[in-house]
Amino acid sequence: MEGMHHDHTSTHASHTAEQILVTHHHTPAVMQAERRLSRIPGGTSVIDASVMLRGRSATNADSFKYQAGVFAQAPCGSDDLRISIRGSGIQTGLNATRSGILFLFDGLPLTTPIGTVNELQEPLGIKYTEVLRGGNGFDYGSLMLGGAINYVTNTGYDVQTYQARVEAGSFGYVKEQLSSGKVIGKHDYYISVTNSYRSGYQESTKSTNFGINFNYGYKFNDRIDNRFFFRYRQTSEGNPYYLTRSQVAQNPKQAQEPYRYWGTKTIEPGTKYAADRVSIRIDDNSKLMLGFVYMNAPMDHELGNTSSLYDIDYASGVLSYQRHDTLFGLKSDTDAGVYTTHDLHATIDNRVRRTEAYPGVAMGTLVTRSHLGGSDNVFHVSNNTEVFHNFWLTVAGALDYSPRSGSQTYPEKSRFHQDALYFSPRAGFRYVINPHIQVYGNVSRSIQPAQDWQYLSGNLYTSGIATGLTKDWSMLKPQTATTFEVGTSGDYAGTQWSLSYYHSAVHNELLSVMTPTSQLYNNATYGNASPTTHQGVEFALHSTLYQWAGNVISLRQAYTYQDFRFNHDPVWGHNHIPGIPQHYYQGELHLDLKNGFYAAVDAEVASSVLASYDNRYRAAPYHIYNFNMGYQWPQKHRQVYLSFHNLANKHYATGVVPVYGSGNTEPSALLVGDGFGIFAGVSVGFD
Repeated sequence: MEGMHHDHTSTHASHTAEQILVTHHHTPAVMQAERRLSRIPGGTSVIDASVMLRGRSATNADSFKYQAGVFAQAPCGSDDLRISIRGSGIQTGLNATRSGILFLFDGLPLTTPIGTVNELQEPLGIKYTEVLRGGNGFDYGSLMLGGAINYVTNTGYDVQTYQARVEAGSFGYVKEQLSSGKVIGKHDYYISVTNSYRSGYQESTKSTNFGINFNYGYKFNDRIDNRFFFRYRQTSEGNPYYLTRSQVAQNPKQAQEPYRYWGTKTIEPGTKYAADRVSIRIDDNSKLMLGFVYMNAPMDHELGNTSSLYDIDYASGVLSYQRHDTLFGLKSDTDAGVYTTHDLHATIDNRVRRTEAYPGVAMGTLVTRSHLGGSDNVFHVSNNTEVFHNFWLTVAGALDYSPRSGSQTYPEKSRFHQDALYFSPRAGFRYVINPHIQVYGNVSRSIQPAQDWQYLSGNLYTSGIATGLTKDWSMLKPQTATTFEVGTSGDYAGTQWSLSYYHSAVHNELLSVMTPTSQLYNNATYGNASPTTHQGVEFALHSTLYQWAGNVISLRQAYTYQDFRFNHDPVWGHNHIPGIPQHYYQGELHLDLKNGFYAAVDAEVASSVLASYDNRYRAAPYHIYNFNMGYQWPQKHRQVYLSFHNLANKHYATGVVPVYGSGNTEPSALLVGDGFGIFAGVSVGFD
């Protein structure tokens, strides 16, 4: 089971704000990650993938359950990950990239100037996931409001030589995995091949995907090792677009008119990710990591009258240096690094998809062509010093240079260029009061430029074949925020807790709105808001209720409160920013028996979600219940499970894409969640 992990025995490794506890023994790698994140004075957690694999792993959102401060959903049950931390990316709909959080694979960048692509985030093959909320992602080079998420991949040291897993269930869902890993002298390898199909709960949500996850490692000696990573994934996902509140309540299986007849979908025909990482332990107190990434991510958005075809290549690099010292008799840790990612080539073609909208024009005719350019470059350094017994002080700073550029070359020519240099300071403390209680606090400055494609949201063409498509570039300003966070964590009488409060003063917040016209042409309007405020509470509990003879009954809970609003906006006053529930709760009652049987019942509860800037339209609140049971053969790598999702068949919306105002109508702005479903799985591994 997941919960928090606390380690008061070492002053050098104090607590995390929130970490993961598994009823069975942790793998050494997960424990090492917990101890490393424990040096951060703020909200972090580690998600052990072995816990998630005890039930359905259909979507990446499944792996983020019970994480306080994280709102993660799979829109329409798709492969997309709609995720927000502390208000990051709360208005992202069914597009192909995420914003506001730095995503990494094994410490190497997945996020680029275009955002973070969804298709590579396959949960099978992941060993554990690090979640560093807000400014606590600083040491990875994240200066974004939402922080950082680092997926750590299995290697040959972590797995059985051969493993097979199959899941199947409602909505035509089938998912298969074959994997292999082994250590051979100084060499090791891991490969995972996945394939899945889902016909969909809702109309127009058919999805298919196929992926390969491979890495090869070589240890030159005890101090130097190298690892090569390769990922490939191709997907096709239907897009039903959005429904009204009444439609969700009456018939959530329908797709939006008229798109239900248009075969709207997004095709990612084959995204390729290749990376290499060299780790050098210079001596017992210092180490160096150098990594490079190349990624090619073609996309075809067949979502309206035109198809938007993306042809994009990226290159990224990371240099990280860590050192442990004793300065003037005080323990001191220093981290320094460079994070950089660049557009090598980025072209967007809009081509005729529906000839009904373009009489006399051939299918595939070029309508517009745009080119994107940009890079993100961050130099960061931090120091963590024990200024007196059990009291650690953190001081850090970063320089950010993130230029953006773009040009449209057809049917008319336009271009823009923007760059600026920003400084981002950070300071914090953590204090272990006694072996059962710690407190912490931090203040940090976040900087987030818009994704490069979002700048193409200016005026529209009003004549010719490109009528309705975007013509000009918007000079969007980078979003900045000053955030302070305070919190505590600890354990008492079999209960572990973590509690954080944060407050962010945000300037130039990057917000978006969908209109009927922009939806028709697969666009959205992006702009900078007047000053806004984000504040919230992140509270997690993990309680052992009863245990006997090696059997355990436990309860884990995660509650997130989120209050995001405008400050004296000339139009919206003090209205709440739409797009995310103000209250969000997940809880699970879990039974683990010594003989290998386990069972759990869980609840997910969300308050209503505002869907318009005038705050007059909202999605209904919801509560859904799930049940999972399974059997893990003791001392063997065999497992079966049976899961029941949404037991009451609740009709609900997982999220919204905001509109300006609702007037006396119900705009189509809601994303549908799955109804009642039954899923089963089996996993077998052997050496």
